[in-house]
Amino acid sequence: MPSTEIKFVHVREMPPAVTNGELHLVCGFPGSGYVGKLAVDHLIHELQATHIADIYSSSFPPQVMIRTDGTADLMKNSIFFWQQPEGKTSLLLLTGDSQPSNPDSEYALAEQILDFAGRLGAKQVFTLAAYITGVFVDRPRVFGTATDAETVATFAGRNIAVMDSGGITGMNGLVVGIAKLRGMKGICLLGETSGYVVDAKASKAVLESLLGILGVTVDMSNLEKRAKDTEMLIQTIEQQMAAGRRLQAGAESQQAPQKPRDTTGYIS
Repeated sequence: MPSTEIKFVHVREMPPAVTNGELHLVCGFPGSGYVGKLAVDHLIHELQATHIADIYSSSFPPQVMIRTDGTADLMKNSIFFWQQPEGKTSLLLLTGDSQPSNPDSEYALAEQILDFAGRLGAKQVFTLAAYITGVFVDRPRVFGTATDAETVATFAGRNIAVMDSGGITGMNGLVVGIAKLRGMKGICLLGETSGYVVDAKASKAVLESLLGILGVTVDMSNLEKRAKDTEMLIQTIEQQMAAGRRLQAGAESQQAPQKPRDTTGYIS
């Protein structure tokens, strides 16, 4: 059955040709804890990156997003461009309102993103994601995987824990995997998070690792403020959980003691 998906790219402005240095694609899709999206949104804001393209798809949820200026807009993925003044490093920064709702559309979107980045000369792709543990931590670790062993070997020196099992689902995995088939280097950096809250602490940890690899410096103060908000939220949740456990323990202690069961019965 032919696909009925409708998707298109609206190019706002083509970036200048990258003649010196390297062009990297960095993707921050919305997902658990918004780890990747927060990191890329922070980069876009602090670097004052240029908005160059939007990708629309009928595989996104059927709704509009209300922006901070009060306007409504179809759900989309957006690509921004930034280049160091000296021209050593250039970035394509992708952020989005949603990931596609089905596997076929995820593959199609990943191909389209890489087509666009490839035409502009990108040779290396990063996806920023969440490493979900289900527990709260004070200092989130950063995990990583890459499409080549040489890159993986550099992780230890950057305090990035190497993933040696499991899988990465959704766009964060597909973009890296398809990039490898195209002869592009792919790296996924994952910030340790509980998965229960929007986790700016994990975003900050991932972004610091990314910037170390790229050799780019940005002001982190705004993200640090959001990370402190995350800490306060986690503390509130932990206090509520502790209070709930105390109430449960108190209720159980007030129950009438039960008569011990006869353990000599027939066992089948």
